[in-house]
Amino acid sequence: MKSRPLFAKVLTYGIYEGALAEAIHQFKFYGLKRLARPLGSLLLSLDIPQTDGIISVPLSIKSLRDRGFNQSLLLARMIAGEIKVPLLMDILFKKKETQPQIGLSARDRRVNIKNAFEIKGDIEGRRLLLVDDVITTGATVTECSKELLKAGAKEVVVIALARAGMM
Repeated sequence: MKSRPLFAKVLTYGIYEGALAEAIHQFKFYGLKRLARPLGSLLLSLDIPQTDGIISVPLSIKSLRDRGFNQSLLLARMIAGEIKVPLLMDILFKKKETQPQIGLSARDRRVNIKNAFEIKGDIEGRRLLLVDDVITTGATVTECSKELLKAGAKEVVVIALARAGMM
């Protein structure tokens, strides 16, 4: 049985394939941080709803140390600066180290990411934009949305560069 997503809607620029997939791959895994601006511009071409704050999907401390940056945070920072909405960097945290989602089934992804996030700070009544780079099954953004709504967010809209196949 498929449950209804917790987020209000998902906005994605495209499908994770071809040139878009390659650009995201270079950005995320090869540290080409200069791609944040052009990739962020793709997100700005979407019809972004009015929001009270922008939050990026966080990395665990270990993943952040290994990669050296959070690609979703770079995208979120670019969007926040362009649309003049606060970037809420100290709200959503990944408290649990999880195995990489790549290669896991949809069910295993949900189990892997369950209870991995926590909220620190006041988001009561806020409409939030949650930024990620790629959405595959939606497990990560669903888990983040669950925590944001539980902490009092009024609404969560997810925005990502790409989606992999059908969610």
